[in-house]
Amino acid sequence: MKQGLSLRVSQHLALTPQLQQSIRLLQLSTLELSSEVDQMLDDNPFLERSTDEAEREAFGLAQLDSPVNQSDREFESTLFSAAANIDGTSAKAQNDPQDSDWQGDDGPSWDGDGSVSLAVDDSEWGSEAKARGNNLSGDDEMDATELARNQESLQSHLHRQALSLRLSAEDSAALRFLIESLNDDGYLEDPLEDLARGLAGDDAEQIEQLLHHFTVALGLLQSLEPVGVGARNLGECLRLQLQAIQKLRLPDTEHDPALVAVALRICQQPMDLLARRDIKHLMPLCDASDAAVRAAITLIGRLEPKPGRRFCDVERNIVVPDVLVAKTGSGSAVKFAVRLNPEVMPRLRVHDIYANALKGHKGGGNEAANVMALQQRLQEARWFIKNIQQRFDTILRVSSAIVERQKSFFVHGELAMRPLVLREIADELGLHESTISRVTTAKYMATPFGTFELKYFFGSGLGTESGGNASSTAVRALIKQFVAAESAKRPLSDNQISDMLKEQGIECARRTVAKYREGLRIAPASLRKEL
Repeated sequence: MKQGLSLRVSQHLALTPQLQQSIRLLQLSTLELSSEVDQMLDDNPFLERSTDEAEREAFGLAQLDSPVNQSDREFESTLFSAAANIDGTSAKAQNDPQDSDWQGDDGPSWDGDGSVSLAVDDSEWGSEAKARGNNLSGDDEMDATELARNQESLQSHLHRQALSLRLSAEDSAALRFLIESLNDDGYLEDPLEDLARGLAGDDAEQIEQLLHHFTVALGLLQSLEPVGVGARNLGECLRLQLQAIQKLRLPDTEHDPALVAVALRICQQPMDLLARRDIKHLMPLCDASDAAVRAAITLIGRLEPKPGRRFCDVERNIVVPDVLVAKTGSGSAVKFAVRLNPEVMPRLRVHDIYANALKGHKGGGNEAANVMALQQRLQEARWFIKNIQQRFDTILRVSSAIVERQKSFFVHGELAMRPLVLREIADELGLHESTISRVTTAKYMATPFGTFELKYFFGSGLGTESGGNASSTAVRALIKQFVAAESAKRPLSDNQISDMLKEQGIECARRTVAKYREGLRIAPASLRKEL
């Protein structure tokens, strides 16, 4: 084999720590970003929060409407083209450090301009993010998350009622144990025997005693409010509510004792018969007429299948919008102002005292390595602030483009939504398509019609008779509108909805209608029919 030397020129993309961090921060949700900022504040001594007013960087939000220069476009194109392959490239950099241009023996390099002095970008970022006031004042101020956290839980509600019961120490302890064993819906999923065995082990005598106390406690638990709590299954939950109605003995026909009795017999049958509204099989099993079974099913439909629903922690349902859209003007002069939510923008700056101290320190010998390490942390803090700002700038640019494209939605609602794909926004802003995908994931926009994820404004198009396209979101809205206006006695089938859409000039097959209907959580026509 002959050996020789050759010269070859090639190009490859090196994912620097700054580039990786920028891509990672872009795809984080508001909650994840908050955790990331807290972690960085704990790890980097040069980074701090600040409430002081400070000068903005030249490429900040104030420059949003200015044209993007060619160098910035090239940087964004390079950055977001790499985003699609970041996972594979990062793995390669970790497994094969010789192939990485940035991974050295001393860890990632955050070198910037080589300076350790205070720079314009060391000032506070997010100075425009002043906290908005609310209707509370003084020490009582709290945000929506704190209000949700203070909501009474199901267990607390039941424990408070249990205080009014005169029980022995054993029965009181058993009742507390059962209350804490309930799930979020108010059901007791574990059998009493399993609960007793879990506490007593293999002691048969102690298991029997515990089982007695649990049986007594279960009766007490099921007598508490909300009615139906402590049930072991759906049938028992419905029966508890019907028995409570029986005790009321109201004179109106809706709670007629005979009707409640039929409903109780229905709840003693397999629940799949009730779910299918199988009246033919329920009539002989319940020894009731067709009209009585239909009326009883209607009564059961008014009951609460999840007694603990209203006590569920609402904090997990709170969505803090990243972007706020406000309507200005009226008529043909209507416009929509798009701005970032100041509540979610972290206000960070480089600690000027530490940065100045590092600037004035000239270590030599053994201290040179320590000084170099501190300089790396200072540059890391600066890059983190820049990447945070770049993240919000990109979110605002994408949101502004979405509002401009979907202006009809903000004027008329979801029926006016137009088809929109990621590529359109990517081409308009000069960004990579994967960037738009990252920006629109887990980011929310508050609009006059509610709060929506940015991905909500994107949707495929369905063909129309005029040769144009109708947004799938608008089609879903039409289906919802058709179902809301249908007759309860004769609900619309998927075929009928498909024909109605064709009358509107929208080509939508029956299977597509069924898919959209299921996505809207609308039951089939057979289950929507009023008995």
